[in-house]
Amino acid sequence: MNSLKALCLVVLLGWQFTASAERIKDVSMVEGVRSNQLVGYGLVVGLPGTGEQNSYTQQSFRGMLNSFGITLPSTQSPKIKNVAAVAVHAELPAFRKPGQTIDITVSSIGSAGSLRGGTLLQTFLKGVDGNVYAIAQGSLIVGGLGAQGLDGSRVVINTPTVGRIPNGATVERAVESPFMQGDYITFNLNRPDFTTAKRLEKTINDLVGPNSAQAIDSVSIRVIAPRDASQRVSYLSTLENLEFKPADMAAKIIVNSRTGTIVIGKNVKLQPAAITHGGLTVTIAEQQNVSQPNPLANGDTVVTQQSIIDVNQDDSRAFVFNPGVSLDDLVRAINEVGAAPGDLMAILEALKEAGAINGQLVVI
Repeated sequence: MNSLKALCLVVLLGWQFTASAERIKDVSMVEGVRSNQLVGYGLVVGLPGTGEQNSYTQQSFRGMLNSFGITLPSTQSPKIKNVAAVAVHAELPAFRKPGQTIDITVSSIGSAGSLRGGTLLQTFLKGVDGNVYAIAQGSLIVGGLGAQGLDGSRVVINTPTVGRIPNGATVERAVESPFMQGDYITFNLNRPDFTTAKRLEKTINDLVGPNSAQAIDSVSIRVIAPRDASQRVSYLSTLENLEFKPADMAAKIIVNSRTGTIVIGKNVKLQPAAITHGGLTVTIAEQQNVSQPNPLANGDTVVTQQSIIDVNQDDSRAFVFNPGVSLDDLVRAINEVGAAPGDLMAILEALKEAGAINGQLVVI
């Protein structure tokens, strides 16, 4: 354990405790009840000299002035260091009605140095079908800061080219939802699992009646529902608060080779295996020495190379896993041999290749 701390590498143990009762709405979502992404292009004005003068920014600026009846000569290039072209995106939640507001994120798409102090002008937010669903406008809140000197030196804190506008867009059109269509409501599990799907089906059938719910696959459970809007809402309110016991997740070992993080699930078991852990370290150092002859001697000054080779062999230890060894035993044995996370990754990979791990080894 001390060697793990000394190397500043952490092994995280993913204790998957025995699954407790969960509400249906915590482990699934209703099919058709989803958010939609909106995106738009606009201009941010009022910047303190941190804007840009790109061709598309100038074109957008001219188009904005033309919409107000102001026409600039084609030979005149406007100086707009306080204007920046931006992309605006937002998420439109399900059942959001016209007149309600949503939060938006504004990001520079050009060479603007900062959006701090800027104001977004009226921007249309469109869905994937090309229709306008919201209109955005307002003053930006920027958490970053950027400053640049005349010699080219620059200091940037966080990201000054991205800002937020809480309640910055007004919904103009609602998205039609299939929630009220058909005779069924379908629950989709957040984590596919046949056992969990079957248990959810049984929980609903125990309350509503036999054959009211049917597990279609490892994700979807289809439930008979009333057609009346008010009754369907009340019905869903009752169902989504039902509690049941989801199945335990499959045994997995997750290894992040970039950070040295290892997560071992509770259900990981080991077959009989023996492991020897040890290392051989060889260090080679080169040193240059100058050899000079004695005074008045007929000799030359020569530079010689001296090699120092040091071999250090760590103590090798071996341990044996009996059948059905659990996570607790595995961790205790690894700590006893003082394996660093890098060595632990190699040990786990070797155990997997040897067929001694009952679980899936996932490297990310």
